[in-house]
Amino acid sequence: MAILWINLIVVYISSLFARYFSYPKAQGIPFVKPNKLFLFFSLACLVLISGLRNNIGDTFMYMHSYANKDFSLQNIEFKGDFGFNIFQGILQSISKDPQFLIFTTALISNLLIVLVLIKFSRMIELSLYVYITSGMFTVSMNGIRQFLAATIIFCATKYLLNGEFKKYLIIILVTSTIHTSALVLLPIYFIVRREAWTKITFILLALAVLIVMGFNQFSEILFSALEDTQYGHYSSFSEGGANIIRVMVDSVPVIIAYLGRDKLRQLWPKSDYIVNLSIISLTFMLIATQNWIFARFNIYFSLYNLILISWIVYLFKESNRKFIYYSLLVCYFIYFFYEQVISLGIYYKSDYLIFVN
Repeated sequence: MAILWINLIVVYISSLFARYFSYPKAQGIPFVKPNKLFLFFSLACLVLISGLRNNIGDTFMYMHSYANKDFSLQNIEFKGDFGFNIFQGILQSISKDPQFLIFTTALISNLLIVLVLIKFSRMIELSLYVYITSGMFTVSMNGIRQFLAATIIFCATKYLLNGEFKKYLIIILVTSTIHTSALVLLPIYFIVRREAWTKITFILLALAVLIVMGFNQFSEILFSALEDTQYGHYSSFSEGGANIIRVMVDSVPVIIAYLGRDKLRQLWPKSDYIVNLSIISLTFMLIATQNWIFARFNIYFSLYNLILISWIVYLFKESNRKFIYYSLLVCYFIYFFYEQVISLGIYYKSDYLIFVN
């Protein structure tokens, strides 16, 4: 666990300097350009720690599969999630060391997240701090294939905001070959490209509450529909539901965004789309309190909280911003300690970073 504390400190401090030595992108544009050198330190730390691990979640299974299975093109069946097998086949042509798979996926996933945050985050150090302390960085090391798909789609945020559906569609279709569940983002495109806090918003939240209240009936219908698909085995998933504290954590940026909705639109007119995506994230997490499997869908949407959280400090009066900023740091730090140490008991292992194991 010591390595994860070191990661948090290095990433936050270096990204803080990256914003401190930043400069405006252009006159009248609220975004800033972080200092690339300091941001490189943050990215390097994330990639090295994630990429050099040999445990956490399903890491071992991916490493075992990569080491013992031949993913050359002649052995790949072009159906289902074949895209990830092609990806592994390309990597095997370079090296058959399973650590190479873990390192490469860590590099791609974290690089794409940082690139998007450079473009859309207002306080990048806060975004990266929450990326770690909210548990998303840990999730990136568990469910490697789906998180890789999520970060590729996250990289298409520009097309979502600008209404470039054809480009967005191509990315979704390609990504669905890595993880079929990525197709859920297609209808989401049309749902989120509207003003936040309309009737649709409250219908979504009310629907989530109704599903929670009548979850047994809902799950029977859903799992019956999935019975003959590759996700049919989820019907026997019995690891309980998401912690209600997790729901409260995810609701913080959404609640603050609602209270400061008018000012947020003034600061960034397209922020409504990000708010809508964060609301959908909260919706899935509410449902996940009944069965953790629904939190898997939330992987696609929780990343947008990283953008939203970086704007909410500016929704307060200037005299209160420091208090809000430090309050967020403290609260997320407490949650990080609770989830990673007390609840999950995360233990990090590496064959390379042995000095902190």
